[in-house]
Amino acid sequence: MHESGPLTVTVLGSSGTYAAPGDACSGYLLRTGTTAVAVDLGSGTLANLQRHVGLTALDALVLTHEHPDHWLDVPLLHNALRYVLEVEGLPVHATAGTGRLARTLLHELGPTLEWHTVTAGSSLPVGDLALGFGLTDHPVETLAVRASAGGRTLLYSADTGSGWCPGPLGEGVDVLLCEATLVPGDQDRLQHLTARQAAGYARDVGAGRLVLTHVPPGVDRSQQVARAAEVFTGRIDAVRAGDVFRV
Repeated sequence: MHESGPLTVTVLGSSGTYAAPGDACSGYLLRTGTTAVAVDLGSGTLANLQRHVGLTALDALVLTHEHPDHWLDVPLLHNALRYVLEVEGLPVHATAGTGRLARTLLHELGPTLEWHTVTAGSSLPVGDLALGFGLTDHPVETLAVRASAGGRTLLYSADTGSGWCPGPLGEGVDVLLCEATLVPGDQDRLQHLTARQAAGYARDVGAGRLVLTHVPPGVDRSQQVARAAEVFTGRIDAVRAGDVFRV
């Protein structure tokens, strides 16, 4: 039996909209000593996931919304579990829209995937992780994810514009993993955030650390960090696939 350990995040992909060379679209592996949960599984993330954990070791999959850069490796995961590994009953917690699209592609989700619809206000335990969900500001139903374990808390923004109100999800957050899609002059385009806006959220929820993600190919990540530092005085990082950090 594994001992419970610190909450860590392994970045499976951090590119916004489409994958940059050497990266993948959105995906994150949350782990403690006893639990492994993948949050989002965009294009390219399934291969990266297997660098860190076996597919049969996943305790659950969380999908924040139906946009393809956040879930399109799910059909491939389904194929691996059903036709090669012969695994049934992987819990998937996702928005209703994501479920509709998944059924269109796969026709039958079960018995391989045990699909559950979550909405704003939903909460659930997965092993020693406590997960909570809240609505963001995005054109389709999109859920921010709060993950807590061992007295530490991560808040993942998923995709959002500046109308997002974290509310109770933002209480006692240690690390904010936040999208930083836009550059100055593009505020609120397509309901995404600039790095400065992401930093404002980190400041407002009192996070000790801001981790920037969902940066599109061609956008300079070091400049996004510099822009965020104009607003937020805590630690700031911009991550890529393969990065691991402790909450």
